[in-house]
Amino acid sequence: MDDIERAQDLGAASKLIVRLASIDDAEALRRIYNHEVQHTTHTFDLVPRSLAEQQAWLSERTGAHGVLVAETGCQVVGFSALSEYRPRAAYRTSVESSVYVEAALQGRGVGRKLMQELVSLAQARGFHTMLAHIVGGHEASIQLHAAVGFEMVGTERQVGRKFGEWLDVVIMQRMLP
Repeated sequence: MDDIERAQDLGAASKLIVRLASIDDAEALRRIYNHEVQHTTHTFDLVPRSLAEQQAWLSERTGAHGVLVAETGCQVVGFSALSEYRPRAAYRTSVESSVYVEAALQGRGVGRKLMQELVSLAQARGFHTMLAHIVGGHEASIQLHAAVGFEMVGTERQVGRKFGEWLDVVIMQRMLP
């Protein structure tokens, strides 16, 4: 099924389901993520992930962290994740968030639903704050994070380089009750 058919399916779908990811979702997550790696600056990865690497990435986010998937009609169309913010012990109550949605379905509410559920997951798991690192100029992601309570707290200038251009990173943060 191509991206246009998937987009039409979401429009016709009665329900978007968000659930915890399983290892069986690795291929779908890899497909969505690798599109971003190869075609956008939304991730600073330069090399697409293999299936084994995606499975390892999922396995690293078990326990207190977690990965959520959005699906419609048994088709995974996006995912969000809580990841370790920094490895030192003092950072354990802080997490970094990420969200990726199939390209043809961006702007249709999938990312917002994933982020709302991710905030709820972080709260339920006792985290104190969530941080997001977003490539400068990615206004859709900045607006999405603002819509679920994140505030811009800083910008790192020209810290990444992809497709021959220097990239800024906007840092957004949400404190959790």
